Amino acid sequence: MKYQTRKKALILLADGTIFHGKAVGGKEGSAFGEVCFNTGMTGYQEIFTDPSYFGQLMVTTNAHIGNYGTSSEEVESDGVKIAGLICRNFSYHESRPSSDDSLESFLSKNNLLAISDVDTRALVNYIRDHGAMNAVITTEVDKIDTLKLALAEVPNMKGLELASKVSTKEPYFFGNEKATYKISALDIGIKKNILRNLAKRDCYIKVFPYNASFSELLAFNPDGYFLSNGPGDPEPLNESIATTKQIIEEGTPLFGICLGHQVIALANGISTYKMHHGHRGINHPIKNLLTGKGEITSQNHGFAINREETEAHSKIEITHVHLNDHTVAGIRMKDKPVFSVQYHPEASPGPHDASYLFDQFIENIENHKLQTV
Repeated sequence: MKYQTRKKALILLADGTIFHGKAVGGKEGSAFGEVCFNTGMTGYQEIFTDPSYFGQLMVTTNAHIGNYGTSSEEVESDGVKIAGLICRNFSYHESRPSSDDSLESFLSKNNLLAISDVDTRALVNYIRDHGAMNAVITTEVDKIDTLKLALAEVPNMKGLELASKVSTKEPYFFGNEKATYKISALDIGIKKNILRNLAKRDCYIKVFPYNASFSELLAFNPDGYFLSNGPGDPEPLNESIATTKQIIEEGTPLFGICLGHQVIALANGISTYKMHHGHRGINHPIKNLLTGKGEITSQNHGFAINREETEAHSKIEITHVHLNDHTVAGIRMKDKPVFSVQYHPEASPGPHDASYLFDQFIENIENHKLQTV
């Protein structure tokens, strides 16, 4: 009955292209953002709550969404961060014993607009051909002209600073205060599972706002520093970049993931650029140039660092490359205990190929301690 009575809905892209669908649940209205797609077969709850997706309309390429419900143990932040959901088949009934809520209820509690019955294969092909762009999903199907005017006012992701929208407002602690290692983490959109992975490796973490100064991070007397993932364009993050420059100069081990990786590059004078449609999925192939081994990784980014500038940099070494398009997927500094990756080692979507990076961070901390005794 629900399926038969759902309202008509549509996706209007910035170039005027329209795709049709049906509203999920009782939520009506319009939601604006950059439309992008994720090719993961599972992990939709982690995607929806990942701060890196803030302000984006998420197209899920898996044909069925919602069939295993949601679990309070599988959130990456304090709530849904995507601007809206676009899917093919929405499952109103979950069938996983460990779920504690349906996806419909979860989205309703988070006031998220979602539409289904969309030809997502055609939509994804269109994005691949024409690039990620702003869009609106709506049940107001008779207001196309008004929506076009409103959509034209939505800022482009290029140049858009979003870390301040998702970062903690006040510092907080995570883990066991009696742990062996102390980490100062700069939250520019941090995922909970990153904190869990650090805590599992005997770290006590103090998480700071995106605009925290180096002196604030240093006052925790950390054994290492961490720069998190996050949303938006990295180039406007002037405060985070300035803090990172000071961390690097100070010489204590530093590890960055995703947006943190880009900030480390910018702190070294390497520019970033907006990708055509980005990398978002859980099976992206990476080659570790230091070991020669391949890794199957989880990725979520629409920006990347300039490869030519990285190769020409006297103090930077490329450690990982994406095998699909040869973009830079990891770097390290030659004269400092600083390294970063463009992908998500904490995600572990089946493979745990990249979890060693957290161990490498701890190893850097141990080595640094021995050198400074």
